[in-house]
Amino acid sequence: MTTPSEFRSQFPVLERLAYLNAGTEGPVPRAAVEAVQARMAGEASAGRSGRAYHDELFDLADRLRAGYARVLGCEASDVALTGSTTDGVNTVLSALSMGPEDEIVTSDEEHPGLLAPLGLARRRYGVSVRVVPFASLADAVGPATRLVACSHVSWVSGRVADVAALRDCGVPVLYDGAQGVGAVPVDVEALGCDFYAGSGQKWLCGPEGSGCLYVRPARLDDLVIPWPGYGSLSDPSQALELTPAERARRFDHGFPVGLRSAFALASLEVLESAGWDWVHAAAADRAAQLANRLAERGFEVWPRGRSTLVSFEVEDPAAVVDRLAAAGVVVRSIPAHDLVRLSVGAWTSDEDIERLLAALR
Repeated sequence: MTTPSEFRSQFPVLERLAYLNAGTEGPVPRAAVEAVQARMAGEASAGRSGRAYHDELFDLADRLRAGYARVLGCEASDVALTGSTTDGVNTVLSALSMGPEDEIVTSDEEHPGLLAPLGLARRRYGVSVRVVPFASLADAVGPATRLVACSHVSWVSGRVADVAALRDCGVPVLYDGAQGVGAVPVDVEALGCDFYAGSGQKWLCGPEGSGCLYVRPARLDDLVIPWPGYGSLSDPSQALELTPAERARRFDHGFPVGLRSAFALASLEVLESAGWDWVHAAAADRAAQLANRLAERGFEVWPRGRSTLVSFEVEDPAAVVDRLAAAGVVVRSIPAHDLVRLSVGAWTSDEDIERLLAALR
């Protein structure tokens, strides 16, 4: 079992900074740097062609697909490889057949990465998009509701969706899992969702341009392939026939990227070696402790769930972020709500917390 100090030591940035911004970009493990360097050296020396090279790319992609599946609690065949959470959201919204008679329900705490695809669906298909309070999503479902599209964990407050109510709401649910996968336990079967889009670069500490999309097998026939390519096909030699690949891999984005897969796999291994149960519990416990300490000092902490995000109100968020950065504490602001947001991981130490609190005095 990896000790907390051993786990923390695998992230070089933590040697210098109190890094509290994994909700934007996770810290990079040393093992990922080494994996990318080795991959680059191999491609440079051996070239990027031939059957062996081709097979290796697809093998890496399948291993990454399996890694994401373990975090999501599903079969590897139910996972598509994407470039971001928004890629997954766009895939679903572009693949569903919808019209002016249909409604999508979303919340008032959604990221532009979800809202922009919803805006396009409204413009392209005439779909009605109804924005309701985050806590009232299930109650807002009506006869015209075709889909609920919302965050699993709010990027604004750290609140967790009422998954039990959404599971029983009677319509398909698409979760934006940008602040979910890797940060909190995810079991798509228990969630009862039909689609779950996640990011690779945030709580999974992978590369930018990585992500995953879970598609419930029963929903496959409801979806067209919105941007088919080589990897979407069961037989690329018969591409004009457009016979889809098995299960969710038909929604993969583009040709497999060796560097991306190597980076993401190395990061997943670091997290898996520590144990997901510990990673999730340690991060949530420390976030809760930090929220309490901020409240005790008079900060207005926004209501939150058992998550890894802590947001509190300040008069000038950008100035506070800059002041903290000068003290070696990396956080972000959410200007629309006058919030500073802290992302707390299993790698966060007592010293990081004390450094933050001292800089806030």
